[in-house]
Amino acid sequence: MDTTAQMLRIEDVAEKLNVSQKSVRRYIHSGKLKSNKIGGVHRVEESELQYFLNLSVYENGKEEKIEPVRQKSKKTDIVNWIDISDEWENVKSNKFTSADLFCGAGGMAKGFELAGFNQVAGLDWFKEAGMTYRHNFKHPLIEGDITSTEIKKQFVETVKKQLKGKELTVLSGGFPCQGFSMSGSRIVEDPRNSLYKDMLEIIEELQPQFIVAENVKGLRSMLKGKVEDKIKKDIKALGYNVNVTVLNSADYYVPQKRERVIFIANRIDKKNFHPTPLLEEGSYITTKEAIKDLIKVKDDKTINHVRTKHKDEMKKRLAAVPEGKSLYDNYSDSWKKCPWNEASCTIKENHGGVNIHPIEPRVITVREMARLQSFPDDFIFKGSKAKQMVQIGNAVPPLMAKAIALGIKKTIEEK
Repeated sequence: MDTTAQMLRIEDVAEKLNVSQKSVRRYIHSGKLKSNKIGGVHRVEESELQYFLNLSVYENGKEEKIEPVRQKSKKTDIVNWIDISDEWENVKSNKFTSADLFCGAGGMAKGFELAGFNQVAGLDWFKEAGMTYRHNFKHPLIEGDITSTEIKKQFVETVKKQLKGKELTVLSGGFPCQGFSMSGSRIVEDPRNSLYKDMLEIIEELQPQFIVAENVKGLRSMLKGKVEDKIKKDIKALGYNVNVTVLNSADYYVPQKRERVIFIANRIDKKNFHPTPLLEEGSYITTKEAIKDLIKVKDDKTINHVRTKHKDEMKKRLAAVPEGKSLYDNYSDSWKKCPWNEASCTIKENHGGVNIHPIEPRVITVREMARLQSFPDDFIFKGSKAKQMVQIGNAVPPLMAKAIALGIKKTIEEK
């Protein structure tokens, strides 16, 4: 296999052929379309797809010529994939450094820490998230409004002090995405949508080698893609080349289907790589695998595992909700029941509405939420139960962040 070749995911091939993913898998298993397995996931080289396009594919005894699909008006991501499977279970500490803006409770920071990076600082305004962050990490947290000149200065000075003259390898920022949410109004004038500009000021000051920016998938369709284009243009103006695509957290051992837009940029003349998925649908970690044992664990505040007490009538209603469906027709994104034998639906806290347990007639606990977000059990959340749920719902899944960090590590080390 040519390790420099463009590798396509099954969904990429399906889109190019204008067929279902199931059909692509059938072509692969029949031997008509050659693929390589990377970390247990099928990948197809561009050259093999082109060869396949020149063949006649036989379906149900009939000859069906697969024609290349003409380019659609929508944008096609230029994505470079890098295999991280060889380091996933064998992570060693390294010399690379990272800092995190809009850090919340620390999902991104935990992921980079799990990848062996040396986290040097975080910044966020959320008081209870700050309590959680300080409890779980040793490095400094700057608590305050990033739009404040004084707070930005304090963060920059803290990072430089922690680096002791070294360069910052990665600056990450899951800038607030509520204004971009597909379930919200998506009004571009929402002040939360422009906070990435404050991130740009800090990038310009710190000059990290790499930038990682995370946001909801809905950002891509705002003003027909113009918001995404503006973000890429602003990052490029600072001297970085940028690549962006959507990653699904379930592809990286997170027991949850959570899609997020991930921007990766660098200023050191490297190719930007996104991590090749480690799992594919059908082998995802299920809700059952992630939280089944917690059913037998008694309520314990010290580990954030306290069940919500519902009235009998509410219990009946919760029990009657089908998996994957919501308790309320007009709140499709909240009060949704997690599927038991699949990866969970997206975990969130939405105005008091959290996910429903698939087996017991109740909403899931904070610890169950944390498990479905891939936080380790020794990661303890602080503040009221409601604030803990908000922290988890807003967090970047640590295992997805770990995958991104390992991809950057391999990018730097690649000759």
